[in-house]
Amino acid sequence: MAESETKSKLPVQVSKPTPYTFDLGLLCASDPNPLQLSSKDRLEEELAATARDGAQVLLNQLLSTCPIASTPAGVLLSLPGISTPLPREKPLPPPKALTTWQKFAAKKGIKSKTKEERKKMVFDEASGEWVPKWGYKGANKAGESDWIVEVDPKKEAERKEGTERQGDGRRERKEKVRRNERAMRANERKGRKNGQR
Repeated sequence: MAESETKSKLPVQVSKPTPYTFDLGLLCASDPNPLQLSSKDRLEEELAATARDGAQVLLNQLLSTCPIASTPAGVLLSLPGISTPLPREKPLPPPKALTTWQKFAAKKGIKSKTKEERKKMVFDEASGEWVPKWGYKGANKAGESDWIVEVDPKKEAERKEGTERQGDGRRERKEKVRRNERAMRANERKGRKNGQR
């Protein structure tokens, strides 16, 4: 019974020759004082007492310096920011090399499309309806199904034998897609050669 009373009456104030240093953001108290152990037999007890002193000092510091608020969830104690710089486990990764497109875009001042520009639907003023930008009944096929069109005499003179004006829009669209795919494959080959991928 007497032993339990002495344990419950441990001092709240801890005094050391060199004061502790704190990083309350990490709940850390550093004791710069050398560890003095009297004998190997009482090793565990003395280590536990030193750890208890450190925990007591940390609690005293928290309760005296940090703001405490009472909320419906309970009593909350707001910790300050972390002051100890922690080292990284691994070194910083090297900066990623720009792709061919990123270099070209930076050179030409091309910016990424906004959320509004990336939307799939566009308003067609002629029909008064929202239509997709591309694909089935897309806005990119406008004029392909016109039954009457204005003819350019120069283009008609240069027209290949056996082709009609009716399929020009579709042919141009398909050719544009093929050109884009060829350029994409060439960029991939160039990227592999430069060791980017």
